[in-house]
Amino acid sequence: MHRAMNEDEIAQFLRAQPQFFDRHPDLLESVMVPHPHGGRAIPLAERQILGLREKVRLLEGKLGELIRYGEDNEAISEKVHRLSLALLGAPDHAASVQALYFHLREDFAVPRVALRLWNKSLPEGAAEGAEVEAALRDHAESMAGPLCGPAAANPFMGWFDGAQAHVRSLALVPLGQTRVFGMLVLGSEDPRRFYPEMGTLFLRRIGELVAAALASRL
Repeated sequence: MHRAMNEDEIAQFLRAQPQFFDRHPDLLESVMVPHPHGGRAIPLAERQILGLREKVRLLEGKLGELIRYGEDNEAISEKVHRLSLALLGAPDHAASVQALYFHLREDFAVPRVALRLWNKSLPEGAAEGAEVEAALRDHAESMAGPLCGPAAANPFMGWFDGAQAHVRSLALVPLGQTRVFGMLVLGSEDPRRFYPEMGTLFLRRIGELVAAALASRL
């Protein structure tokens, strides 16, 4: 008396015999399996087609997502390029700061922008030369790169003065490579605009551009 094969043995047999259904094509139509989205039974061949359609749908979704990411990155790259041209064309420090604020607000749609610089000879009365607490300078100088996250309890929130109540998320961009000499803070009313897991490549590039442009005019 032969022992019946269990499920694992059947699966192993079919894997070892890839031509099995070529030799028994009638089984593809006669073997009935449950429909993946309902209780009715369907032929094995139809179940395979449904599985392939689902895979195609998932792949199409992934492809669409990649295309959207590519388009978004291209759009951001264009904005960074325009900012670069504006900073290069600025004749002095004041014009550089004005161009920075304009492009961040109008082109990048960042509603709140704060800039502070230290250990630099700034024009008299420049708002970005306001006193910065030692603890905040130390914080900025210890950062390895841009950081994003919720605005609540962030020590740099004070730089937005009366707008603090409206800011929900922040991006902190330290300025300077060998030595940090400033901080650019971007604020948004949208709590998901700047979130901890977001990529910071473009923020880093913006920080490098701004640091180079401002340092060269001081």
